Formats: sequence, structure tokens, C-alpha cells
Amino acid sequence: MKILAIIASPRGMKGNTGRLLDEVLAGVKSSGAETEVLSLKDLDVKPCVACDICHKTGVCNIDDDYETIKTKLLACDGFILASPNYIFSVSAQMKALFDRCNGLIHCMALEGKYALMVETSGGGEDDEVLTYMSRFSNTLGANSVGGIGSAITGVRTFPDENNLFVKARTLGQEICQSITDKRAYPEQEMFRKGFTLRMSGLVEYMKEYWPFEREYWEKKRAR
Repeated sequence: MKILAIIASPRGMKGNTGRLLDEVLAGVKSSGAETEVLSLKDLDVKPCVACDICHKTGVCNIDDDYETIKTKLLACDGFILASPNYIFSVSAQMKALFDRCNGLIHCMALEGKYALMVETSGGGEDDEVLTYMSRFSNTLGANSVGGIGSAITGVRTFPDENNLFVKARTLGQEICQSITDKRAYPEQEMFRKGFTLRMSGLVEYMKEYWPFEREYWEKKRAR
């Protein structure tokens, strides 16, 4: 079992988000899963330029690290999205990655995978960012097993830290168990069914211009 963690803090694993992610990963490792951490601060992920080439060919035309990240997402069993809360949203580094994933979203290409979310903030509003990342995971086709977020009380310290870290490790174990059990999340399934109709309809409408995605959905329907 392979779990891929993507952290979008400008401080990488040395910041507050990295500290909380460490505890989640400890839970993952205790379940026997293999982990890999990608820190966006060390990678080059440029903004989307809306060229539509990924829809036509299945490959992004921008020369950076996105295709490597995409390959790892497609190969993993589950993934973790970790971001600090920057003005009630994810960091710019994470948002750039999200926008570049539009081809994966059109194809809902991570169907059958599982995801969890990690977030830290200076002053709260944690649920808003966790919900946003969770919904993003659903648009990729993945199941969200939940998330953990917290305000901070200092550098790499949190309120009620012992209980928070227990919850973080438990969540790391839960994503592994969800993968093993192929756990279903009915409320998310309703969203994904509606989004499937939306994306397949969009691609059908644009089929003349987006041949890769048209063929992808044709093969998906034939399975």
C-alpha cells in the first residue's frame, strides 16, 4: 500500500503543517503502508495557462514538475493533502497544483483512491479549508476519509496537543483501513455521481476539441 503526501507549506515539513502531518504519517506507517512526501516548496509547479493541451493529449505542455506529481497520484493507493490556511483557503502553492489538475478532474481519474486532509491556521476557520480540500478530492473521483486541522499556539505547537496528535495518528490509520476495506462513503457517492454526469457531459460537448478526454470517457463507459 502506497500513501502519497503533498505538503504545500512554504516551510515544507519544518512548519506547523509539517508537524501535524508528521503525526498523520506516523499513523500511516504504523499500519504498514509505504509513504512518500512531496513538498511543493522544493518543486516547480507553475500556474495553469488555459492552453487546453492536456484535454487534447492527456499531457500538460508546461515544462515543470506537474507531470511527475500526476504520475505519483495515479500510482498511489491514497493521498494526503496538507496546507496552511492562508486567508481562508489553501496556500498559493497548493492552489497552483489544484488548477493544474483540471485534466484529472475532467476524467475523475483518481476514482477508487482515498484521501485525507491536513491543515493548520494562525487563528482558526480550519473547517472551511478542510472542506475545500475534501471537495477537491471528490472532484478527482477519490473518497475523502476526513481531515484534521488546528490553530497554533506557537511555533510547531498546538492547543490540546496530545489529543490532537492521537486524532492525527488515528486518521492516518483510518486511510489505510479504508483502502483495505474498500470503504464506501454514501454521501460522497451522491456528489460524485452528479459530478460524473457533469464532467462526462462537458467532455461530450467539447469532444471535437478535447480528443484525449473524449476517448478516456468512451473507454470508461465500455468497462
